[in-house]
Amino acid sequence: MAYRIANNMIRTTKILDVKDENSTTKIFTFKDKLCLKAKPGQFLMLWIPGVDEVPLSILNVEKDGTVSVLVKRVGDATEALHKKRINDIIGIRGPFGRGFTLKTGKLLLVGGGTGLAPLIFLAKKLAVKAEKLVFIAGAKMKEELLLLDELKNLSHKENVKVVFTTEDGSYGFKGLATKPLELTLQQGERFDMIYTCGPEKMMRKVFDLAEAYKINLEASLERLMRCAIGLCGSCVIGKYRVCRDGPVFTKEQLKEVKNEFGVFKRNFEGKKVPIE
Repeated sequence: MAYRIANNMIRTTKILDVKDENSTTKIFTFKDKLCLKAKPGQFLMLWIPGVDEVPLSILNVEKDGTVSVLVKRVGDATEALHKKRINDIIGIRGPFGRGFTLKTGKLLLVGGGTGLAPLIFLAKKLAVKAEKLVFIAGAKMKEELLLLDELKNLSHKENVKVVFTTEDGSYGFKGLATKPLELTLQQGERFDMIYTCGPEKMMRKVFDLAEAYKINLEASLERLMRCAIGLCGSCVIGKYRVCRDGPVFTKEQLKEVKNEFGVFKRNFEGKKVPIE
C-alpha cells in the first residue's frame, strides 16, 4: 500500500536528454528511482508544468534509475513537451497498472507506432531466457518506423528474429504487421505466447488470430487516462478500467469485451466513439 501511495505522488525531475526519433516523435530521458521497479507494459503519468499530464509507456529503465519514454506529438500537452529541453523540469507519477507476464519458450511480439516502446522494453527482458523470440514491427512507411536502431540491436541476438513491415513496401515486408504473423501461423509454426501493442484495430486482428490458432495472448491497450488509479472511469472498456486492471490484458479478459475491443473507445465526454 505504501508503495502504491508513493507511486501516485508526483515527483519532479530534470530532463537529461532529448532525441529526435522522427519529425513527430522524440525520446525523453530522465531519472526516477521508483521506476527501478517498473515492469514492461506499465505506464507513467508525465506532467508538463502549467499544461497537463500525459500517460506514456516506458521504453527503458537502466540500473541507475535512468528512464526513457517515447513521445509522439498528438495534442497540446505533447506539443508543449516537445518544446522542452535538457535540464527543464517535468513531473512523474507511477509506474501504474499491470504489465506483461514474462514467459519462456517460443514467443512472438507484434507492434506498431508508439506501441513498439513497451514491446522493446519487454523484448530485452524476454530475450535473456526465450528459446526463440520473433518481433514483428510495423509502420505505414519507413519514415514512420520507430526505434529502428533499437530493433536492429535486438536482431543481433542469436535467439531473436526481427521482421520489419511497411504498408507501402518502403522497408521490409510490404503489408500490415499482421500479415507476416498470419503467414507464420499458416505455415504451422507455434508459439507459447503472443504479445501485442499498437493501433487497436491491428491488435484486434492479432487477437482473432490467437483465438483461431489457440495461442495465449497479452495485449496492451491505450485509452483516455486521467487519474491513472481507477477513480475517474475515463478509460473504461466493458467491466475493466484500463489504467488499473490493465493496460495489459489477457486473451481471456479480451474475450469478455469483444464487442468493444478494436471497435469503440470513449471520448473526453465519456461517450463511445468508433475506433478509426
